[in-house]
Amino acid sequence: MIARSITVPRPNSMLALLSSALIGSLILALAARINAPMWPVPMTLQTLALVLIGSYAGARGAALAVTAYLAEGLMGLPVFTAGAGPAYFAGPTGGYLIAFLPAAWLAGYASDRGWLRNAFAAFAVFAAAHVIVLAGGVAWLAVTLGATAAIAGGLLPFLPGALVKSALATAVTAAARPAKRAA
Repeated sequence: MIARSITVPRPNSMLALLSSALIGSLILALAARINAPMWPVPMTLQTLALVLIGSYAGARGAALAVTAYLAEGLMGLPVFTAGAGPAYFAGPTGGYLIAFLPAAWLAGYASDRGWLRNAFAAFAVFAAAHVIVLAGGVAWLAVTLGATAAIAGGLLPFLPGALVKSALATAVTAAARPAKRAA
C-alpha cells in the first residue's frame, strides 16, 4: 500500500525544490544544444527534457525549472539554441519557449496525481505537452509567416519527433518507476 501511494520522491524543502529547479534549467539548456537545424526553428531534445523534468519534479518543480530557464535566457545567458536576451523571444522560437511553462506544468501535474503510472496515460500526457509547445510555437509563427507557412514549417516536421519523444519519455518513466519506489 505504501509503495503504491509514493511513486515519485518530491522535494520536501525549499532547498530541494530550488536545487531541482536549477538542475532542471541546466538540463533544458543542455538539451537546447542537441539540435537538428531546420527552418524556421531547429528541432531539439528540449521537449523530451521538459516532460521528464515534469515527471520527476512535479508541477511546482517543473514550473520553477522552466521559469528559471526562461529568466536565464531573458537575462542574456547563453541557454537557448542560438542566442539569448529579450529579443530572442521575438524571434521564431518565442512561442515555443513561452509554451514550455504550461507543458512542463501539465507533465508535473500528471505526475503529482499519479497519472503517469499507466503507460497509455503517460503517453497521452506527454503527447499533450508536446501539442501545447507546438501550438504555442505555431501560433507565434503564424503572426509573422502566416498560418500556412507556420503549419508547414513549425508543426508538420515536428509531429513525428513529438510522438517519438513522447514514447521515449513513457519508456524512461516506466523504467525509472521501480527505482523511485525504492528511494
